[in-house]
Amino acid sequence: MKTYVQKSLALITLVSLASCGDFDSFKKHEEEPLSTVDWSHKEVNLKSIDSLIYGKSYLSVYSQVYSYTEHTSLDLTATVSIRNTNSDAKSYLIRADYYDTHGKKLHSYVDAPIAVDELETLEIVIAEFDQKGGTGANFIFEWAVEPSTSKPIFEAIMISTYGQQGLSFISHGHQIE
Repeated sequence: MKTYVQKSLALITLVSLASCGDFDSFKKHEEEPLSTVDWSHKEVNLKSIDSLIYGKSYLSVYSQVYSYTEHTSLDLTATVSIRNTNSDAKSYLIRADYYDTHGKKLHSYVDAPIAVDELETLEIVIAEFDQKGGTGANFIFEWAVEPSTSKPIFEAIMISTYGQQGLSFISHGHQIE
């Protein structure tokens, strides 16, 4: 019996120490800035491309969701996908702006128009520890496509795990112009 108790205590100690290490590495990321991407190698001059169709899309992204009451929230990691569904034409991303719950712009991810290659997916990751967006964060995307091609798709998957409990869901972008 004594050996069983000793082994159990040793296992509990190891698990506790391991989880403390993970927590410390998680905490060090709290001071990091918003997710950044470098798409400068994909920049294009849209003035040289004739007859593009322009549009604007809205995407809800949740940095947090409420749990139990409006006073308790869970933090989420969000992966935002920008998808070109055309197999024979590029799409163009002109703007990708991230806003918080109150409509304040937090970050612009596109400095100049960029090409999204055929069937390519670009991603923006909003880290779980980044709570700036809040429960009502969103993106506004401006884009362009050639006539007779598909419009880009904007999606987000939000995920979080706490212990053995997991939470995940998706949101789909909506064209607003």
